[in-house]
Amino acid sequence: MDNRSNEARAAVLEDRRNRARMRALKSAKIVFNNRWSIIDCTVRNLSDTGCCLQVADPVGIPDKFELEVGAAKHACEVVWRTDNRVGVHFA
Repeated sequence: MDNRSNEARAAVLEDRRNRARMRALKSAKIVFNNRWSIIDCTVRNLSDTGCCLQVADPVGIPDKFELEVGAAKHACEVVWRTDNRVGVHFA
């Protein structure tokens, strides 16, 4: 699949969400493996039920993890992935 196909798929999935999301540009951390593994990311949009994360590479990001945005922590479950973005639902 090429990048345009992945981006189009992500756009369709984002349009099916239940809640409107606000655009965001916040640094965050994906934390898993009992805090032994931490991946830097950027929150691109956010709602009370989930968000879209921009990552350098989604390879190695587990299906469930904790997201730290400043002092806030959210248990997350991955809903979709593209080459550089991950959509998550807050568990």
